[in-house]
Amino acid sequence: MKFFRWIHLIVIMTFLSACGSGGSGLIPAGVTDTPLPPPAVTVISAPDPSLTLAAYLDAYKADDYNTMYSLVSKVTQDTLPLEEFARRNRDALNEMSAASFDYEVLSSLVNPYSAEVAYKVTYHTALVGEIQRNIVARLALENGVWKLQWDDSLILPELAGGNVLRMDYSIPSRGNIYDRDGDVIAAQTDAYAFSILPGNVTEESLSTLLTEVWRLCGNSMEALAQQIANTPALYPIPLCEASADESERIRSIAPAGLQWVQYNSRFYFDQGTSSNIVGYTQFISPENLEKYRRLGYRGDERVGAAGIEQWAEDYLAGQHGGTLYVVNPSSGQIVTRVGESAPKPADSVYLTIDDNLQYYAQQAIKGFTGAAVVMEVKTGRVLAMASSPGFDANIFEPNNPNAATLIAELVPGSLLNRAAQGQYPLGSVFKIITMAAGMESGLFIPESTYDCQYTWTRLPDQIRYDWTYQHCQDRLAAGQECNTSDSTPSGVLTLSEGLMRSCNPFFWEIGYTLYRNNRPNDIANMARAFGLGQPTGIGQIPEEAGQINDPPTDIDVVNQSIGQGDVLVTPLQVADFIAAIANGGTLYRPQLVERIEPVDGSAAVQVFKPEARGTLPLQPFRLEFIKNAMIEVVKNPRGTANFRLRGLTIPVAGKTGTAESGSGKPHAWFAGFTMAEENTGLPDIAVVVILENAGEGSDYAAPVFKRIVETYYYGTPRTFYWFESNFGVTKTPTPLGGIPTETPKP
Repeated sequence: MKFFRWIHLIVIMTFLSACGSGGSGLIPAGVTDTPLPPPAVTVISAPDPSLTLAAYLDAYKADDYNTMYSLVSKVTQDTLPLEEFARRNRDALNEMSAASFDYEVLSSLVNPYSAEVAYKVTYHTALVGEIQRNIVARLALENGVWKLQWDDSLILPELAGGNVLRMDYSIPSRGNIYDRDGDVIAAQTDAYAFSILPGNVTEESLSTLLTEVWRLCGNSMEALAQQIANTPALYPIPLCEASADESERIRSIAPAGLQWVQYNSRFYFDQGTSSNIVGYTQFISPENLEKYRRLGYRGDERVGAAGIEQWAEDYLAGQHGGTLYVVNPSSGQIVTRVGESAPKPADSVYLTIDDNLQYYAQQAIKGFTGAAVVMEVKTGRVLAMASSPGFDANIFEPNNPNAATLIAELVPGSLLNRAAQGQYPLGSVFKIITMAAGMESGLFIPESTYDCQYTWTRLPDQIRYDWTYQHCQDRLAAGQECNTSDSTPSGVLTLSEGLMRSCNPFFWEIGYTLYRNNRPNDIANMARAFGLGQPTGIGQIPEEAGQINDPPTDIDVVNQSIGQGDVLVTPLQVADFIAAIANGGTLYRPQLVERIEPVDGSAAVQVFKPEARGTLPLQPFRLEFIKNAMIEVVKNPRGTANFRLRGLTIPVAGKTGTAESGSGKPHAWFAGFTMAEENTGLPDIAVVVILENAGEGSDYAAPVFKRIVETYYYGTPRTFYWFESNFGVTKTPTPLGGIPTETPKP
């Protein structure tokens, strides 16, 4: 013991001697009294776990489930495949009808290898308002990176333990669509699908059957008779669908061979005459299912797939209601109710369309391929918009027994609304614009004259011929002389007479003169100012912009001057600028919706208001000059529309057009307006007609214009086409027991 005490004492003495200060201390060689620095300490700082949570939630907002999955722990990934992880997160948002959500990180607690981050999430749902929860996320440090320890409670705390969300939906009836006068166009109702069983047709019933089917469905009697004769006895021939009122007559007569099936559906009246405008509904497609679930749809509804049905979906579908529950999937028991909302009835949509005028406009171009547009000149209201070949939206109804067969027989191009989406060369109707550009340039005045002969040879590329030259050649080929007004040169014409006679050389001369005077783009600029080469802004249905280019050469200007070359327009655009000429120069935005009205009759949600979108850049006296020239096209015996519009007692103005199509016969155009508001009290209208590959505008489009004008003022057409013996019947029918044939397809 004494030995250890001595050792201890020696150590203490040595330590005190080494720590002493002053010159008397003994310091070993090479050692100073400067204090040594403290030893280096390495501090390892982990990343902020809240950044991982934020990245995860940002990915969730973007439906980026791959990124989300990369941020969860390995333990989670080992027990939960990516597909199941994505499904559970996606289904929760869909069931909540959560179109979006926001979050806020509140606090975090960090340990060396684990962390907790508190955050607040607010789901913005379509059906149950905002759902707000405070949630704590737990994270683990893996290889220096924070990973989420995921379970369903990170969506909602109530989902812990495997609970799931369930929405109990309450869905209002779809709203109706009416015409301007309240006549129903589309509604949920009972309907009848008609067909013929050939084996049941008798000799006695055939004539009545064909007549009544023609009256209801519009089928050609001759073609249907042949179809009956050539179809196996037990093979049904689908016809059309009709409402109870529409079909009451044929069902009461019940000719042998006719059969029908009653069904309930979203029904489009008058065989879907307005289908190119109204559109149709379809079941939600798989690729759009998630989008609609987030908007509060259950997923099995039919939604607007085209036309007004699609544009007005938010109004026509009403406001869905629902109650959101948390459910134990094992027992099916409700754990809690998260939120609820009551449904709101759908609104009704009233169109600017006149249903009667729409029907007869569609009938007027039946058998042709083309379009017709009718618009009020002072408002932009579209009263009719026909497209042919058309389609019946009832064929897209799965409850319709005829649907599958009729869809298979749908004519290619039927779904294209040629009035707003068809793009065509405008031909001689474009001369209105060329005349305007010529006068506004100052190079041409109303008194300007031109000697209009068969040919025009200013450019070396080719000899260009007036339309009268071809008429002369046709007469010579028929063994006749060129001695009529449509087959001899027009001679010396004033500017107004140039439009009245539609003299091609005169308008080529205008384009050529503008080009040579360093004004190559005047016509193109005027066309754009007339609304061409750009959408009209109708908005409620799809439309094309057409094409108006600045012409690079004199040849391009000359072609453009008569609406050829690369000029493309839609009938809707033409109707809009024709209306502007009629009303004094205001271009209105065409519109199809008159008002949107709640079913309870309370104040309308939306009401039609005329919207001016531009003004024609013409001096008033020049605009009046163009208007008077268009009157002469119809009124003057030498006018290109005079012969076919004789007998029309309503004063009108217009312009014929015959546009080279590039293949086959030319497209037939007629564009005009009425001038009868003071005498009739009815608003004046602009009417534009195009018939593809039909022939001359004066022969085919002008008679259609006449028929539409008659329908507008008298309720029904009054005169036959020159090739008809009755409405829809050719002058030379093929006899079938006195049954006439259908209108030809020129």
